[in-house]
Amino acid sequence: MPEPNPPTFWHATTELTAYPQFEGDACADVAVIGGGFTGLSAALRLAERGASVVLLEAHSIAFGASGRNAGFVVPNFSKADPTYVASKLGEEKGQKLLRLVAQGGDRVFEIARQYGIEDAQRSGWLQPAHSLEMAEVVRKRVEAWQLFGRPVEWLDAEEARKRTGIRLYQGALFDRSGGTINPVAYAHGLARGAAALGARIYEQSSVTAVEAEANGWRVVTPAGSVRAGHVLLCTNAFGEGPAERLGRTTIPLQVYQIATEPLDAAVIARFSPRREPMSDTRANIFSYRLTRDNRLISGGMAILPLGAERRMARTIADRLACELRLPSVPRADYIWRGTAAVTTDFLPHLYKFGQNFIGATGCNGRGIAMTTMFGDVLADAVLGSIPLDQLAVPLMPAETVPFRKIARAAPSFFLIRGLMSDRRAITRAAHKPSSTAA
Repeated sequence: MPEPNPPTFWHATTELTAYPQFEGDACADVAVIGGGFTGLSAALRLAERGASVVLLEAHSIAFGASGRNAGFVVPNFSKADPTYVASKLGEEKGQKLLRLVAQGGDRVFEIARQYGIEDAQRSGWLQPAHSLEMAEVVRKRVEAWQLFGRPVEWLDAEEARKRTGIRLYQGALFDRSGGTINPVAYAHGLARGAAALGARIYEQSSVTAVEAEANGWRVVTPAGSVRAGHVLLCTNAFGEGPAERLGRTTIPLQVYQIATEPLDAAVIARFSPRREPMSDTRANIFSYRLTRDNRLISGGMAILPLGAERRMARTIADRLACELRLPSVPRADYIWRGTAAVTTDFLPHLYKFGQNFIGATGCNGRGIAMTTMFGDVLADAVLGSIPLDQLAVPLMPAETVPFRKIARAAPSFFLIRGLMSDRRAITRAAHKPSSTAA
C-alpha cells in the first residue's frame, strides 16, 4: 500500500526518524508486528523490563491510524459507559477494564514527559451534550466515572456554552486528565525510547507468515526471518498477510480529518478560551482541537467514502465555520483519512492465535490512550506477571465479524440515521427550556 498523498499535517510538520529494512535472520524474546501505538508501547515496556524485542513495520512508523488521527488523548470509551462495561463483562472483569482505561491519560503524558515528546498538552477534554436527553446521559456518565476517583466533573449549560461558544449545548463532561498530543511525534518518541533501550525496530519490513516451531515462532519477511518465543500482533484494522487474523475481528471505519490555515488568536478566544479539545455527543460527532500554531483540526465521516477527500475537506471546513460562527470558512491546508477499528460490542479485545501468540484491537475511536494501555497489557502477558485470562482487556475468540463485507457499509447507514436523530433532538431542545443550566 503506497503512502497516502497528501501527507497528514502531523507527518508534514514533525521530524521523523528513519529505521532500516529488516534483512537476514534474528532471534528475540518477542517479535512485535506493527509500528503503531500498540506495538511501540509494548516494545517500550518490554525493553524497559529487559526483554529483547524485534519490531517489524510493513510501511513506516505511524503509517496507519496511529499517525492519521486528530491527536486527542481521551481516557474513556467512545460508546460505552461504566455501567455498560460491567453488564457486558461482569463486575470483577468490568472493574479491571475500567481501571485500566482510566489510567490512559496519565500513562500517555507520563511517557511524553519521560521521553521528551513534543506538543503534548494536558488541557483536559470536553464532551458537550447536544440535547436535553444526552445531558442526562452525560451527567450520569460523570457520576459513574467519579466513583473511580476520576478527575471528571459536570459543567452546566451556561459553562459548556462559555467554553465552546456553541449555544446548542445543554451541559458537558470535563475530564482534566485528557488533552492533546502530536500523534506522529508521540509514535516516534515511543520508537526512539524503545530503541534506546535495545529494541530493534525495522520499517518497510512486511511480515508474510508466522510459523509455529518447536520452541516458539518464526516470523517471516521477504528478506529474512525472526525466531521468537512470543509474537505480538499489533496491526489494528489492516488486513494484509497475518494482520488479517486481527483485522477480520473488527469493522473498519473511515474517518476524514482536516487541518485548517492558522486562525486569529482573537477569534479562537471567543470559542475556545481555554484551548480545550472537545467532541460532542451527536451521532455525527462535532469535534475540534487547536494546534500550537492555531490551526483547527476537525474530522467527520462520509456517507459515500469513495473519492471523498476533496468533498470532505469542504464539508468539514463549512461545518467548523457554521458551528463556531467563524468570520469566514477556513482554508483546509491538509486533508487525510484514517481507519478506526470498531468491535461489535464497542469494547477492546485481546485475542490468542496460538501459544504465546496474541494481539489486541478495538480502540473504537479512542486510539492514543487506549492503544497505549494495550501495549502495557500485551507486555504484561509476555512477561507472565498476570495470567492471560486475568488481564484487564477481555480475552475473546478471534472470530470474523458476521457478514463483514456487508457490515463495512454499516457506518454509512448509521451516519444517515444519526443525522436525522441529531436533527430531531436539536429541534426538541430548541423548543424546551434548559433544565441543566443550574
